Amino acid sequence: MTRRILLVTHANRPDLPALATEVATQLREHGIEVHELEQGWDSLEDDPEVAALAADAELVVILGGDGTILRGAEVSRAAGIPLLGINHGRVGFLAEAEREHTSHVVDRIVARDYAVEDRMTLEVNVYRDGDHVAHTWALNEASVEKSARERMLELTVEIDGRPLSTWGCDGVVVATPTGSTAYAFSGGGPIVWPDVQAVLVVPISAHALFARPVVLGPDTRVAVEVVPHATTHGVMWCDGRRTVDLPPGARIEVCRSDTPVRLARLTSDPFTDRLVAKFALPVAGWRGKPDGAPA
Repeated sequence: MTRRILLVTHANRPDLPALATEVATQLREHGIEVHELEQGWDSLEDDPEVAALAADAELVVILGGDGTILRGAEVSRAAGIPLLGINHGRVGFLAEAEREHTSHVVDRIVARDYAVEDRMTLEVNVYRDGDHVAHTWALNEASVEKSARERMLELTVEIDGRPLSTWGCDGVVVATPTGSTAYAFSGGGPIVWPDVQAVLVVPISAHALFARPVVLGPDTRVAVEVVPHATTHGVMWCDGRRTVDLPPGARIEVCRSDTPVRLARLTSDPFTDRLVAKFALPVAGWRGKPDGAPA
């Protein structure tokens, strides 16, 4: 059976088309069918042609940064196939390799030398005037943000059917452990190791005495409501990709999804090493465990 790879690139990077062609050529030399998809689409998961290509594909390979990887996740999650990112952006937390290792990644793909790790995602439903108006999902986060820069947004957060607090704020982020190093991190949330099953709620610039990030169990159901008397509208973003307007009284409900995003892994390096590398953390003085100490 012919092996099939979907190759997704960032369309606005002038250096990537030539590299994508080179990667595709190397894969085809080993009898692997490659379909190249650029970033200039509205939604990969809504494209029936892409869905048909992904139906029996082995892997989605991304050349780009985290934004491009999140776009590629739209097709990989829907098809249940792994996603492998090669970082050509800035931080590239979701990427498995850096640009200088592209040829090595191709060799690993050819040899099928990779493991697969499932990452938790969020299921998101939106209601307006009691009517269900949207259903979507998120790998990193679902955020509710103000639509007018000059005004605060009034939001009530509910946990498992009970109110937690109402905040005048810039917004609220509901994130996965994978997303704890993204928007939630910028808002002062904790870093959560990706193998932890949890949901994070992080208020953004809340004008309140109690405005701390909270870490919740994986089966917790979170709701965020724009208070009915609010004078500012909100907008919901999922992974910075999928958006829904939220007028006063609108409500989003978030819970763990049964459908993960599958990431192809090339190494078994611990997450600690990834944090140190991506954030350039100082570790001078570390000597490891004393000789003779148990591992």
